[in-house]
Amino acid sequence: MADFLETRSDKREHAFLIGVQTQEMGAGEGAELLAELTELVENLSMNVVRSTLVNLRKPTPATLLGSGKTEELIALAKADGADVIIVDEALSPAQQRNWEKLSDLVVIDRQEVILEIFAARAQTREAVLQVALARMEYSLPRLTRAWTHLSRQRGKGALGGEGETQLEQDRRIVSDRIVHLKHELATVVKQRDTQRRRRLRVPVPTAAIVGYTNAGKSSLLNRLTGAHVLAEDKLFATLDPTTRQLQLPNRQKLLVTDTVGFIRRLPHGLVEAFKATLEEVIVADFLIHIIDVTSRDFAHHHATTLSVLNELGASGCTIITAFNKVDGADDTMMAQARHLVPDGYFVSAKTGEGVDALLARCAELVAGEFGAMELFVPHSRYDIIAKLHALGQVQSEEQLDDGIRIVGRFPAAQSAIFSPFLTKK
Repeated sequence: MADFLETRSDKREHAFLIGVQTQEMGAGEGAELLAELTELVENLSMNVVRSTLVNLRKPTPATLLGSGKTEELIALAKADGADVIIVDEALSPAQQRNWEKLSDLVVIDRQEVILEIFAARAQTREAVLQVALARMEYSLPRLTRAWTHLSRQRGKGALGGEGETQLEQDRRIVSDRIVHLKHELATVVKQRDTQRRRRLRVPVPTAAIVGYTNAGKSSLLNRLTGAHVLAEDKLFATLDPTTRQLQLPNRQKLLVTDTVGFIRRLPHGLVEAFKATLEEVIVADFLIHIIDVTSRDFAHHHATTLSVLNELGASGCTIITAFNKVDGADDTMMAQARHLVPDGYFVSAKTGEGVDALLARCAELVAGEFGAMELFVPHSRYDIIAKLHALGQVQSEEQLDDGIRIVGRFPAAQSAIFSPFLTKK
């Protein structure tokens, strides 16, 4: 593949950040987003030389910010020795080209920063394919930024007919690659669906951990299940869904899945690309929404997560809200959290504080979905008893002369297995 699909320059070391406060935004929202962009950029191991906030009354087609303000910011960036200018708004391909022509610097937007982070974090084949697809689709209308001699022509043959420009060839290459990636991704998604169907044949209740990036989802999964999922204090530390099994206080099994973190202004292409991964949210019996209570923006993080869940079609799912990192929270933070979600739980994935109460609530939800039943199973059908233990929660077993009396909760979807032995509900 052509080099323009990789990082375009090895000199992306010093970044000049431009935040935008529009009239449609709430007071201070532009500054909050700019602070978040700073953290995103630092996660790419880039040095932020300056960040500045611009009040934008009306966007302009050419550069978004207007010619005078654009030239002023370019001068500042060059004075600071910046190698790259990053705008905290979605720039059109034409706007990016205009910025780069005026500045002779690399100019990117928030979407490209997030794409680069996702590319660096992806591990599994599915995540790698999803990110590659999103990057290709983002790059396709921006290919002219990668070449200085776009009128170069190739001869006849496999490389294209006479008169085909380098740009035309590049577009064709990228378009073909997009088709190929979609085909590969469809195969991987089909395999994931098969795995999910196999899991649902023995329907253990499922929960998905969701929340803003860096809220502590992976750390909570590790605390709940004893797993060893990568958990670092950085944005998008892990992109790949991980499912682990735990046993609730009532001895019921529960499958818990950690999902990719959400973020404000997540590129739409990434939302679409990660639909297969986020389907774990849609099929879960309930969600555990984790919020970093120590973040000054946790109310916005809460709203962003609910918005993305709504886009995924999961807004009607039962949600347990858990405020994480209470070991580092003060009284004001706790009071604000209680006001935001009065029935929320307060936990620390680091110390284990509040985890027992969260697990108890999960057990209540599972018990509510699994109806209590009494069964009588003959001694000759120990295979049924084994299945009952695998399917649901066996609360008690009593050995009788001609069989075993079992009391427990089992999923209605498996009624064909237990209904012949049902005595009462």
